[in-house]
Amino acid sequence: MAAIALKRVYDSAKAEDGTRVLVDRLWPRGLSKTKAHIDFWVKDVAPSDTLRRWFGHRPERWEEFEKRYRAELATPETQQQIDAIRDLARKDHVTLLYAAHDEAMNNAVVLRDYLRKRH
Repeated sequence: MAAIALKRVYDSAKAEDGTRVLVDRLWPRGLSKTKAHIDFWVKDVAPSDTLRRWFGHRPERWEEFEKRYRAELATPETQQQIDAIRDLARKDHVTLLYAAHDEAMNNAVVLRDYLRKRH
């Protein structure tokens, strides 16, 4: 599997990003589709609205968020999108894009680790 990188969607796109995949349920605030340079938007692999709101980017909820989000990723409803991202990563470099400010505690981190462990 080729590399899977993470990047804030607000950071400039670069050729080495490869295929750019937005993995947030909501479109990034204040960013036009033209400036985003997104190849795919797979909002169905993002945390549910309920989970996203519960987490609220509170560090003390991070471990529980990871556990609950992995459970959501394991559902049959997400497998088609998971497989599509995995197929892209087998062919080329993939960058998972997210809007969160926290680079260490966001859904893209969990998704990247999930994709790496399940190939």
